[in-house]
Amino acid sequence: MKSALRNAYYFTLSRYSLNPNPSLLHIVPFISTFPSLPSVLSRNHPFRSPLCATLMTGGDSDSPQTSPSLEKQFEKFRVQLEDSGSLRERIRAVVLEIESATRLMQASLLLVHQSKPIPEVLQKANSQINVLKDLYNKLAEVVRECPGQYYRYHGDWRSETQMVVSLLAFMHWLETGNLLMHTEAEEKLGLNNSDFALDLEDYLVGVCFMSNEMV
Repeated sequence: MKSALRNAYYFTLSRYSLNPNPSLLHIVPFISTFPSLPSVLSRNHPFRSPLCATLMTGGDSDSPQTSPSLEKQFEKFRVQLEDSGSLRERIRAVVLEIESATRLMQASLLLVHQSKPIPEVLQKANSQINVLKDLYNKLAEVVRECPGQYYRYHGDWRSETQMVVSLLAFMHWLETGNLLMHTEAEEKLGLNNSDFALDLEDYLVGVCFMSNEMV
């Protein structure tokens, strides 16, 4: 920067001065008194980065406060999750009892493949139908505590219900030689209420599973 100013000043003197070789002594005072650009910027236009500004101010900044309405929403959501988890545990406890009764029924029906008399086999298996009916009524009472949420928890007893329908259909075929209808399966299990009924898909899948018992 100083070199450029020196050349410019020398050119000006040589242009307007009669002396073709002006002395550099006239230039030195001018250059020495001319402030440099960085010093001007640093004095008149100080630059500070955000990090430096934060450090110089001590880094004090107010942290955002959580609004009370947002806290209430999360508290309500937490309560709903806890209630849903508690309800699901109660449903699962009843489903385990249904699964246990289904195994006893299936074990009784396996005697058909051992040339046991059909009336004797059906008598042992039929003793579990009333047990299953009571368990499904118990399950319906638990689910009714959360109205309109049948299909939210339906997956917790879907596979067990399909197995129950397959066994009932097999027993009905052994007794009558006919296919168990959807309404008949609902009546056997006491699932003829509008708020807790036998899902049509579970019935159809259960009927398809019946073929496994006929092999």
